[in-house]
Amino acid sequence: MIKIMADSTCDLSQEIIEKYDIDLAPLTITFEGRTYRDRLDIKPDEFYAIIEELPEEPSTSMPSPSEYLSIINKAVKDGYTEILCICMSSGTSAAYQSAVIARDKFIEENPETPVLIHVVDSKSMSHGSGWLILKSARLRENGASFDELIEFNEKNKNRVKHFLSVDDLDHLIKSGRLSNATAFIGKILNLKPIMTMKNGRGAIVAKERGRKRVLQHYVTEFIKRNDTDMTDFIIIGYTSDISFAENLKHMIIRDSDFTGDIFIMQMGVAVGTHVGLGAISLFFLEKARISRGRFS
Repeated sequence: MIKIMADSTCDLSQEIIEKYDIDLAPLTITFEGRTYRDRLDIKPDEFYAIIEELPEEPSTSMPSPSEYLSIINKAVKDGYTEILCICMSSGTSAAYQSAVIARDKFIEENPETPVLIHVVDSKSMSHGSGWLILKSARLRENGASFDELIEFNEKNKNRVKHFLSVDDLDHLIKSGRLSNATAFIGKILNLKPIMTMKNGRGAIVAKERGRKRVLQHYVTEFIKRNDTDMTDFIIIGYTSDISFAENLKHMIIRDSDFTGDIFIMQMGVAVGTHVGLGAISLFFLEKARISRGRFS
């Protein structure tokens, strides 16, 4: 049997987590002198209701190796012999390294074990790693072997396309992901930065004036970049404004020929700490690059 595990920044809905029996190692969020486990001790809506009133920026911490090891040990006890762990990008967090330490410790403590454990550095954040996890769960459901799941993730993880834009630039400034000068110009001109992942780290790839242009940018790029053979579902993420996400879903249905599933899922507290209120994101698998660097 194959167990799929991850860290809590995958931001998959509880319905998906339960349906596919995915285990999560929670990040922790600290503010006002208290520490909370993501998804367990505090829910997104609770956090977003107070985030603007907090006197100091919350901080986040990766799951400890013991958190991952606990999940591994439970999975083995439950009869799983193959474990696939898909982590957020090592370029933005040490969660991947923490999972690797847990894997190595398990093997050290159980040298004769037949259990196989593979840890994936997803090169993704939020629903980007969530996309890989959900795709892996669907492939497993359709009979994919452990080796086939590993091959899929390692071959395609750099093709999970991220688009993220935020309504409030202040949290990106405080988290060091946007310069003060860029933010000042953005606020004056009502420019919204659009970010993606490059080499496992966030990068600004465009700026649009106003929310409507952000959504249109997403749809245009989706139509141009989407791998229609591989993308059977897309994920739209949001922090505090679900109507923004619903508008994007409507535009994709109206303007593209995509007929797969469109999931709308809320970003969790660990991710929301850095992107703030009004964030909107889109995730899908983009076309493979050819040798000249263009999309096929």
